[in-house]
Amino acid sequence: MSTDLYQRFKERSVVEKLIILNILVFILTYLLNTASFLFNYDDNILVDWFALKPSFEQLLYGPWTLVTYGFLHVGFFHILFNLLILYYFGNLFLDFFTSGQFLTYFLLGVVSGGLIYMIAYNYLPALKTQQTILVGASAGVTAIVVGIASHIPNYSLHFRFLGSIKLMYIAIVMVVLDIVQIPAGNAGGHLAHLGGALMGFVLTRYMKNGRGVAEWWSNQWSGRKKAPLKTVYRSDPSMKKDVRVEYDQKRIDSILDKISKSGYETLTKEEKDYLFKAGKN
Repeated sequence: MSTDLYQRFKERSVVEKLIILNILVFILTYLLNTASFLFNYDDNILVDWFALKPSFEQLLYGPWTLVTYGFLHVGFFHILFNLLILYYFGNLFLDFFTSGQFLTYFLLGVVSGGLIYMIAYNYLPALKTQQTILVGASAGVTAIVVGIASHIPNYSLHFRFLGSIKLMYIAIVMVVLDIVQIPAGNAGGHLAHLGGALMGFVLTRYMKNGRGVAEWWSNQWSGRKKAPLKTVYRSDPSMKKDVRVEYDQKRIDSILDKISKSGYETLTKEEKDYLFKAGKN
């Protein structure tokens, strides 16, 4: 039974695996809440050990919390909202990037969000006297949303009653809402979202310049060098290398221009496959 479950888990996409992991941690958190109540213990040991606290001194004793806070959630709607966004935007992200790049965006988004939160609560007068902790995957999720929106800003999503909205507008609205809600409450959470948004934007622009952070990350584990993220897909082997690259890049530019004018859904299957292969090589 356990072997079967593990095999089914292995077959899931990286987005689904991350969602399952968050749900399991969420369930465990609530089970420990019950245990804490029954044994008259004030704190939840999982939150106490793995949530991010604003003190840099405390970070020295628990450096893992800069990542683990991104897998903790304290309320049903908190995790539901995060995982719904992660599911839809994460799967769209995987149409253009690899699983390794997805994890890079998510984890670095969590780290950057945590650092922004800590800096703000140590140096901003309105926040430095407050006692708080940070939990939630929102910074990593925001990095995914802004990252894919920066890559295909004119790609449109269709919403009932609202119609088609371009990704760049969705990302802008998310960032603006976080900025204006900082004084209203949960300032640390909103600041962490902004840190994740910044990381998502920087990673996409960084990789477009041919210096792929995610590719470098993967190479450190594989022990071998790979081609940059945007090396174009090779077509006719009889063509000279320079001519082949120029021809393929023009075709990619033509497809991207079509997306910007009409949306991704207007592409033919051949064009989608071609663009996908170009991003993988």
